[in-house]
Amino acid sequence: MTTQDLIYRIITQIFSDRMVGDHTAGARLRHRWHAVLATLALCVILAMGVGYLLAELGALITSVGLASIFLIVWVLRDIEVAYLGVIGVICLLPFASFPFNVGFTLTFLDAALGALFFIWILQIATGAQEDFVGTPLGSFITVFVLLAIGAFIVGLSHAPLTPYVLRHFAEVVLSILLFFLIVNTVRDVERLKRIVLMLILGACGAATVGIVLYALASYVSDTLVVDMLSKLARLGYPAGPGVLRYIRDDPSLPMRATSTSVDPNVLGSLLNLTLGISIPQLFARRPLIRRRYLVPILGVMSLCLGLTISRGSMVGLAAALALVATLRYRKLWIWLIVALAILLLLPQTQDLVSHFAEGFQGTDLATEMRMGEYKDALTLIGRYPFLGVGFSGSPDIDTYIGVANVYLLIAVQMGLIGLTSFLVTMAALFVDFWRTRARARARDLVAPTSQLESLWWGLHTGIVGALVGGVFDHYFLNMDFHHSVTLFWLIFGLAAVATRLVKQTEM
Repeated sequence: MTTQDLIYRIITQIFSDRMVGDHTAGARLRHRWHAVLATLALCVILAMGVGYLLAELGALITSVGLASIFLIVWVLRDIEVAYLGVIGVICLLPFASFPFNVGFTLTFLDAALGALFFIWILQIATGAQEDFVGTPLGSFITVFVLLAIGAFIVGLSHAPLTPYVLRHFAEVVLSILLFFLIVNTVRDVERLKRIVLMLILGACGAATVGIVLYALASYVSDTLVVDMLSKLARLGYPAGPGVLRYIRDDPSLPMRATSTSVDPNVLGSLLNLTLGISIPQLFARRPLIRRRYLVPILGVMSLCLGLTISRGSMVGLAAALALVATLRYRKLWIWLIVALAILLLLPQTQDLVSHFAEGFQGTDLATEMRMGEYKDALTLIGRYPFLGVGFSGSPDIDTYIGVANVYLLIAVQMGLIGLTSFLVTMAALFVDFWRTRARARARDLVAPTSQLESLWWGLHTGIVGALVGGVFDHYFLNMDFHHSVTLFWLIFGLAAVATRLVKQTEM
């Protein structure tokens, strides 16, 4: 094979037949020199352009820009690449923003979600997707979004509309509408498996980073870790000694793992959901990941969750796993009992045990602050019970919006009507889950290689973990944590897809 032939083959791999049309092999060979010349001209133009950008903007911004262009081209060829981008940002760089301003600061997640929706709309426009799937859950979600918009508009009567509020509210709405994208673009078990695998590996990557940084800060130099994390300031992250987090923000107390999630509870919420998805794989006839690799992956994620000392996430995960152990995988109870024994008996875990005990007794500062938040939230709900106070701020100077409980937060912002809509939506998912459980089990007996049942259980386990953890945290419907909102509705949509695939399976 000549060099010209090799270059031409590379070009035809980059620009597939879908983009350049179908040509015969003979025609391709006759025009190989045209391809070579075009490639050389393109290289010269790119070199000149990159040189100019490096001189004018610097290496970091130029690199980000070129990487973005490459990803856009790649994403246009495969929507799963867009899913990978969204999941990668959620897990590894959830708070990252581009180091330039276009009237507002564009975050990595904004760009990734925008690309995902763009590809979906392009598929509809070009006829690649001929039908629209709404699913029964779609009507519940539509009502919830309309109530959110109504509460947002009502809230503007007592607070000015700012670009910050408008942008973050739009991000939340877009993340909820992600449900419709998922149920329309994930239509087979193979794609569902690949996306779940992305979630597990992404969370494992975040956990690995968290453990490494924790070990470096504990046994090498905390200054080194502060310097490393502070380099992310160019991407909108905080910098300085505050990037290291401790219980009650007291350096004399145990440190908490954060990875690149800034807050240990945010990292804990990620691991809560993804461990709920992953652990049922241990008991699958044919797990998504071979057990020799799955066990260490789960070990890394569990260790990192422990190092976050995120009590709400741990309680949420424990409750979700207890439920799935009772309903399906009874051997999981053995693992849960062993984990509890290790937690109670190991000397290294006694600080965590004490922290839990203080929380249950209501004697630590964090719990006392939560009680104050609950009181203020109930006050606001009592004053504005129907559509809440909106998303812009509290109309009363003696109260504020901010409570570490997702249900109270929804009730404050959207009123009891909005909270009821959310709870009905969640109930609809689990009613469908309950009615489908026997069919999922039967499907596994008939075709264990499909791996659908363990995926189905895992995705619903993740949602249960989020809903229980939401009693103690507020990330999954909080405007300030766009990636957590996106993660919740991503998994919610995948759970609905899994149920639909179970129903569609012929027995």
